[in-house]
Amino acid sequence: MTARNRLALAGFLLMLSVPAMASPAGHLDFGQPAPAASATRTVEVEMTDIAFTPKSLEVKAGETVRFVLVNKGQLLHEFNLGNAAMHAAHQKEMLEMQQSGMLTPTGMSHAGMDHGSMGMQHEDPNSVLVEPGKTAELTWTFTRADNLEFACNVPGHYQAGMVGKVKVSP
Repeated sequence: MTARNRLALAGFLLMLSVPAMASPAGHLDFGQPAPAASATRTVEVEMTDIAFTPKSLEVKAGETVRFVLVNKGQLLHEFNLGNAAMHAAHQKEMLEMQQSGMLTPTGMSHAGMDHGSMGMQHEDPNSVLVEPGKTAELTWTFTRADNLEFACNVPGHYQAGMVGKVKVSP
């Protein structure tokens, strides 16, 4: 193995060890996070109050997509990849974060940490929060179809229609 390959491998393994990349629920069947440099395509997703543009996405199994997430709204929004059951479970977590004071309408607050929410974090590898006026990125390699959606799970946003479909073709 050349020195260059060893450095690339070491960098990749280091990136996987970063807490934000580790999934508390284990491996996700529909894919995994990837370094932005490995993306074969970039898709810009605009977030407004309360909608995504585009409303649906088409990807291929094995494709690595770099999502550039632009929040043009007045509220905090989330871009989360998963199926409906995953979103329902995550919505409960987000509601707890809001009730603890950790999640505010426009961002994350550490004030809620004093109220017993020390274990609460927003570090899922398939999800990113984007504050109003900010831009964030998420790069994902899709492995297979799983009735996927991209959604905002900030309390009330999914129910208001801030959800879209992801079609994964072979």
